[in-house]
Amino acid sequence: MKNSFKNLTVPELVAKREELQKKYMEFRFQMVVGHVDNPLQKRTMRRQIARLNTLIRQHELAGKA
Repeated sequence: MKNSFKNLTVPELVAKREELQKKYMEFRFQMVVGHVDNPLQKRTMRRQIARLNTLIRQHELAGKA
């Protein structure tokens, strides 16, 4: 899963980031209510969002150079 984002285009990366951000917000609300099976999923989702942000930024910098 870690390297599965590298061969996506920039619009696909942005769409995937927004999808993960929505899932992350829903997961946070579920944690507050207390209905979470795997609390470590929050960390993995946050890290996936950070990876996507990094790849999007790398594409932006490569386009400007």
